[in-house]
Amino acid sequence: MPTSTRFAVAAHILTALAVSDGKPLRSEDLAYSVNTGAVVIRGLLSRLNDAGLTRSQLGAGGGALLAKPAEAIRLLDVYQAVEDTEFFSMHRSPPCENCAVGGNIVAALQPTLGRARKALEDELANATIADIAAEVARLGHFSIPLVW
Repeated sequence: MPTSTRFAVAAHILTALAVSDGKPLRSEDLAYSVNTGAVVIRGLLSRLNDAGLTRSQLGAGGGALLAKPAEAIRLLDVYQAVEDTEFFSMHRSPPCENCAVGGNIVAALQPTLGRARKALEDELANATIADIAAEVARLGHFSIPLVW
């Protein structure tokens, strides 16, 4: 089952803000870069703002800005701000308690799934938006101009 795209798009937004040299970016400009609608961007910016990762500058020339340095924004912070952190879903209906497998499957799976989730979160805690921005710069596909 695929996860949502919120995390990837939020990381995209924050990376764009990190490379904008402190210039506020409008949701329309971010939407163009992500290739989505501005409404999607505004929804994610709201979540990122609530988590203290972005802030808004109002008025002419306004837009979104990072609320703290890119080096201080861990990918784990982004993940927790925009995703359901229960990465693995269990059965929609409880399994049959009278079955040897059904009565024990959830308890049998939970330790392994918990370790997998912890490994994911540990990895995300070790990378920052600054790291992603540096990798974007290293990849160097800047023959296409930035839109802002």
